Amino acid sequence: MPVIAVLALDGVPGHELTGPGMCFGTAARHHPHVAYELRYCTAPGFRGTGSPAPFALDTPWGLEGLADADTVLLPGHAGFRDEPDPGVTDALRAAADRGARIGAFGTGTFTLAATGLLDGRRAATGRQYAAELARRHPLTDVDPEGAVVDADPFHSAAGVLGGLDLCLHLITLDHGTPVAIETERQVFLQLHAPADAEDATGPAPCHRAGPHSLGPTIRWMEAHLDRPLTLNDIADHAGLTVRGLNRRFRTETGLTPLQYLLRARVQAAQRLLERGDEPVERIAARTGFGTPANLRHHFRHHTGTGPRVYRTAFRSMVAALTWAEGKQAGPAEAGPADSADDRSG
Repeated sequence: MPVIAVLALDGVPGHELTGPGMCFGTAARHHPHVAYELRYCTAPGFRGTGSPAPFALDTPWGLEGLADADTVLLPGHAGFRDEPDPGVTDALRAAADRGARIGAFGTGTFTLAATGLLDGRRAATGRQYAAELARRHPLTDVDPEGAVVDADPFHSAAGVLGGLDLCLHLITLDHGTPVAIETERQVFLQLHAPADAEDATGPAPCHRAGPHSLGPTIRWMEAHLDRPLTLNDIADHAGLTVRGLNRRFRTETGLTPLQYLLRARVQAAQRLLERGDEPVERIAARTGFGTPANLRHHFRHHTGTGPRVYRTAFRSMVAALTWAEGKQAGPAEAGPADSADDRSG
């Protein structure tokens, strides 16, 4: 299982620590073949997270947690303009020397640049800090837009929402665009769900792979949602009896085969509603529900709303988030880079 080590330096904004956990955890929960071990590591001098919403962090991992990590993530932190602790510099350089992937977001890019690892490479940070990063580290080619920059094995991005764009980029590299798109959708829904709302979908299907995994059969089911799949069809593909299939599905997913199939169909309908303009009649046929009435019944049961209302609400939330992010970025660019609060991510 790939290990992702998130290195917390003193004063790291809390949301920049929770973002990777939300992103990689969501990818694993919603896709049978995705697995990550997320490891939070603290650097020397770490006392706690910074604003907004500071919280305590209790972890058994220090810098030694980076030693065998496949990916190291470096969020922003309060003292990003200071010279990094020698132990941090050594640990990051050692990770790079053994071929680990290193990602930095927000002001974490300053710390990565200070190690010299970004010399001659392109990198990104928050827009309001781009000019300052270029001035302090002239050997680093700074992207002024703060978009995700892939300078393999170094990856960097702005720090909005804890570097979710960077995490989604890494998931794309690991598992492809469809997994990243579905992860983005699920994270988005988590971020914008009402705080007092009960999750109408129930627990997401979760597949725990074993030595005789149902992964191939699950992928086959998801690729043929438009077909009228029966228990016998699924059992034949898995090479099991119907009884054995039910037992195995319960063990590996916590659901029966038909429950899993139904939730996969609802999730496929959600994707089509969010990212296209096909009518409900066509979506019902493509996802195996057959009729719009059948789609509306199951969709409402699992999501708490109807397909058309869901499509409208989702697009409204996307538009609102895009507008809000643009408003936030605009004023920040107007002021001098050095006047920004050191605690920003």
